[in-house]
Amino acid sequence: MVMEFELQSLNLTSLKEPSIHNISQIQPHGVLLVLEEPELNILQVSSNTYDVFGITPENMLQKKLEDLLDPFQIEKIKAGLLQESLDMINPTKIWARVKGDEYIVFDGIFHRNADGLLILELELAFSQENIPFLSFYHLARASINKLEETGNLHDFCQILVQEVRKVTGFDRVMLYKFDDDGHGSVIAEEKLETMESYLGLHYPESDIPRPARKLFASNWIRIIPDTHADPVEIFPAINPLSQRRPDLTNSILRSPYSCHIEYLHNMGVGASLTISLIKEGKLWGLIACHHQTPKYVSYEMRKACEFLGRVIFSELADREETEDYDYRMRLTYIQSALVEYMSQEENFIDGLVKHQPNLLDLTNAQGAAICFGGNYTLIGETPKEEDLNFLVQWLKNNVEEEVFYTDSLPRLYPDAQNFKNVASGLLAIPISKQNYVLWFRPEVIQTVNWGGDPNRAFEVNTSDGNTRLCPRKSFELWKETVRLTSLRWQAVEVKAALELRKAIVNIVLRQADELAQLAHDLELSNAELKKFAYVASHDLQEPLNQVANYVQLLEMRYEQLLDEDAKEFISFAVEGVSLMQTLIDDVLAYSKVDMQAIEFELTNVETALERALTNLRKRISETGAVITHDQLPTVMADGTQLMQLFQNLIGNAIKFRSDQAPEIHIGASRLEDEWLFSVRDNGIGIDPQFRDRIFVIFQRLHTRDEYPGTGMGLAICKKIIECHRGRIWVESKLGEGATFYFTIPVGGRDRERRNGRKAQNHIFGRR
Repeated sequence: MVMEFELQSLNLTSLKEPSIHNISQIQPHGVLLVLEEPELNILQVSSNTYDVFGITPENMLQKKLEDLLDPFQIEKIKAGLLQESLDMINPTKIWARVKGDEYIVFDGIFHRNADGLLILELELAFSQENIPFLSFYHLARASINKLEETGNLHDFCQILVQEVRKVTGFDRVMLYKFDDDGHGSVIAEEKLETMESYLGLHYPESDIPRPARKLFASNWIRIIPDTHADPVEIFPAINPLSQRRPDLTNSILRSPYSCHIEYLHNMGVGASLTISLIKEGKLWGLIACHHQTPKYVSYEMRKACEFLGRVIFSELADREETEDYDYRMRLTYIQSALVEYMSQEENFIDGLVKHQPNLLDLTNAQGAAICFGGNYTLIGETPKEEDLNFLVQWLKNNVEEEVFYTDSLPRLYPDAQNFKNVASGLLAIPISKQNYVLWFRPEVIQTVNWGGDPNRAFEVNTSDGNTRLCPRKSFELWKETVRLTSLRWQAVEVKAALELRKAIVNIVLRQADELAQLAHDLELSNAELKKFAYVASHDLQEPLNQVANYVQLLEMRYEQLLDEDAKEFISFAVEGVSLMQTLIDDVLAYSKVDMQAIEFELTNVETALERALTNLRKRISETGAVITHDQLPTVMADGTQLMQLFQNLIGNAIKFRSDQAPEIHIGASRLEDEWLFSVRDNGIGIDPQFRDRIFVIFQRLHTRDEYPGTGMGLAICKKIIECHRGRIWVESKLGEGATFYFTIPVGGRDRERRNGRKAQNHIFGRR
């Protein structure tokens, strides 16, 4: 139990990703010198210098490079070191003196590391001449001729490994391709018939950890001639100038990491040669050559293999692109069609879902959802809207990229297991912080063949007081049933989604500009209409007052001459004038709502309610109404309008009371980003078919003889709530009372932001 706890407390990341480039050892088939420029003083050497030059490492540190080479070579080397790129002098044939007048020929490779130190690596040369260019050319030409005979990508890969094995003579040559998740698989293999096949097997990421992949991306070729050879230390281990171990990232002699050597031993490998395959600056895969016994490959032959690998892989990459060409062209056509549809539709969302091809065709998805303004437009097989709400919230909190995609959403977002049948795969593009386009793919259960159990890819060894990772020993076929995954999103599909995102953003911005201009024109028009309504209403008051005054004066002067019918007619005229004045006052109140809500401030809702109750105290007293309320919050609002809102709603509850004394309760509860208020009564109720009509200006459900009023109260309430960017509605049945609900968003919004949001809602098409 203690041991398990200790292993859990280990930092496995540091064990799985060691600093391989700082290993202060080299392989014994060469010599390494760290030089100080410009005099080329020797600062560090590999400890095998006595075996090669007959000079101890301690004595080597007292020398310059010119003490080992003749002046002609030194002059040539110094001139080459001044070049912009050291590739111009690599490799250099170097004749070094050993034991008096004897000379040994080396292949010399120069490079400068991250600390700016010059490093010279020497390997014994098998010939005194470099392989001429024509030899490289003919080698590549013969291979390419074979490749041109096949158009099948699988056959192409197989020819590649056959040609490399023919050139190198290794027992096994594999083409290993990395997946997006870091795992890899063998997609082509050429080997001795007696050897076990690894073709089609997958290998976990830990087999080639991140630091190793980084080094493979920095070095096109890597040779380990003898996996059982003892490494050679660098002397001294710490560089006197940088005061740290030398960075050997680009070293061809750098000693392999012990875990990698053990891994090769477990596979029965005595020598290896690895050629990196780089595509668009990233490590695409490897050509891995294995031999059962030690095998040295000369520098010239390695460079020939590197040349062959780069030339053929360039053709391979082109073939890979060609196989995707038809699909890419189809997606390009679909993308263009969607952009055209969006441009033609008033609501661009309709352009994505109402035509053929549609949004699903762009990524070969089985379902898609467009989330705009808190509303969803769904097409195909998708999760429920409730699940989408939580998914979008997760994306908002965890994803910042322009595109997010995964073929195993439940592994990142556990709640997705509830809808894995439709959305184990997700491709998402954010249009803004709140708005997304989502594509879904269902779960596809599949079997993956691994080279050994991926869950036991390594083990922690704590023997000898040291803690280290040991690679697995078994490479036998291990089958795994993979669940909670979908088909992978192809790079071309991800790219198409990104291009669609740009198009949507451009269309939204263009429509926003158009709507902003329309909003400005509408605001000017509304201002004129409000001014007209105010002036007209004000001017109407004077003639109405005259009518009322003269009619009443007529009644007073000629009362004795008027019969009962005349007196009744005069009474009707006075009532009509009074009603007309009330209507004008209500129209003025309605037209002033927008003008009053220019700026909001922190408002205690309870204060606004108390002001409304004060204005209604006479009616409350006369009817015996009982009014209660929850604890009410403080919101960003216009206090006067809130008072008017409560006064109208409570006044209506008192007016449309039943035979019982009115009981009215004001409730408040917090939702995610808004407050929900309610005004509940025990009155006569409302027929549900009229729940929208009652908010329309001048609309009434009863005659004035039954219930007095102009029908403006609820219209004013609706306009007040709209100015606060909220919603208002009623739930009721005849004879069962009514509950009016309204919402007020948390936080204030000035007039400009409200106008912008209205324009946005028009663009996004509330549904």
